[in-house]
Amino acid sequence: VPQRPPMDASKKVDLKIIIIGALGVGKTSLLHQYVHKTFCEDYRTTLGASILTKVLAVDSTPLKLQIWDTGGQERFRSMVSTFYKGSDGCMLAFDVTDRESFEALDSWRDDFLEKVIPREQDFPMVVLGNKIDLSDRQVPRETASAWCKEKDIPYFEVSAKNNINVAEAFETLAKQALSTYKGIFESYLTDSIKLTPNDKPKQSCC
Repeated sequence: VPQRPPMDASKKVDLKIIIIGALGVGKTSLLHQYVHKTFCEDYRTTLGASILTKVLAVDSTPLKLQIWDTGGQERFRSMVSTFYKGSDGCMLAFDVTDRESFEALDSWRDDFLEKVIPREQDFPMVVLGNKIDLSDRQVPRETASAWCKEKDIPYFEVSAKNNINVAEAFETLAKQALSTYKGIFESYLTDSIKLTPNDKPKQSCC
């Protein structure tokens, strides 16, 4: 008798993941490498946002990731921030050959946390330092690691071109997002159970 797969399709969890960061850091390339296993040198600048979907299993829970790719141009910043709502996880991306894109991480992160309310500070997040395949590096690994450590965010050195660490980064974020999602769901259930009256009526004293 063929065994049933451990994944129960009825329990599939949909999670919204958003990737943000400065213009030209390779957000679209990272997404296409993860979802389609392809690399294209000349993506056009993303205007607004586009969405890609990836189905995977994390700890035998089937997940459908709805990954939002956003434009990094400053003039689209206010439009991009309207897409933050309802996110379960956030990827902050920068280019290790572009110091300014790393220095912009603070404002991207602050802008995101400010708009994703009411959520706690330890929102599921990972940082990707992309383009490690290039030789003209400007941001040392130690500098980026220190920034992430201070904020307690996992850091991945990645290459969309050579497919280094891309899946690992997405899957780490998916795990974080799933456990936060489950935590919120369970605390919601616990709260609703607390609202039911006690089974036994209290003894009234006579």
